[in-house]
Amino acid sequence: MLRAVLFDLDDTLLANSMDAFLPAYFQALTRYLEPLIAPERLTAGLMQATNVMDQHQDRALTNEEAFAAVFYPQLDHDRATVESAFERFYSEEFPKLRRLSRRQPEARLLVESALAEGLQVAVATNPMFPRVAVEERLAWAGVPVEQVDYALVTTYENMHATKSHRDYYREIAEVLRRRPGDCLMVGDSWTMDIVPASTVGFHVYWVTKLRRPAPPGVRLVGRGTLADLWGRVQGKGWSLLPRTDRPDQGELDGST
Repeated sequence: MLRAVLFDLDDTLLANSMDAFLPAYFQALTRYLEPLIAPERLTAGLMQATNVMDQHQDRALTNEEAFAAVFYPQLDHDRATVESAFERFYSEEFPKLRRLSRRQPEARLLVESALAEGLQVAVATNPMFPRVAVEERLAWAGVPVEQVDYALVTTYENMHATKSHRDYYREIAEVLRRRPGDCLMVGDSWTMDIVPASTVGFHVYWVTKLRRPAPPGVRLVGRGTLADLWGRVQGKGWSLLPRTDRPDQGELDGST
């Protein structure tokens, strides 16, 4: 029985290509912190610490703690000074990156419909950003935390693995107190959303415009755009969605 719906954020709830967003983000961040840290040093430190964070799977450390253990010792400034500069960046400059994104009109409809059915709703975005950055992007998507009763929003402060690892999805199920089979993951990334979530036992809906057959090995409850998903849920409810008796229902029912 479906009890929880997880939504990816970038290129799912929010049209926000990370191929365009990440270079602009790092450029804005290095420019803002340049009076404090040389851009090349900041970039190298961020890359190294981010790679370590992406690989770690230690429940004793949050992603933030894994990142901090590598990043801050490389700098010539105390951690409090650098953290204060980051806080100012996220307050003053990060919101300007909204221009790179586009709101998905079905995002709010889907989130509200799931909540109306009594389902838990979680934002399952790759937890490599601080909560302030995730909350900002949720506001861009039209589903801000102030207006939506999320059961969980994954960030680098509250998770102990990234989407590179199946344990990320196991931890979400534990936090929600749900069996994996009671959860549906809705996301655009085949490698970070669909495959690992399905391997753990989640139902999966692939957000994609691709018309070619899905790679083998994963049973989808459907595939298509958010509009396609809303078309299936609207008036019918979420309870009928998790049916995995066919390898790729989206290919057979006309979703694209």
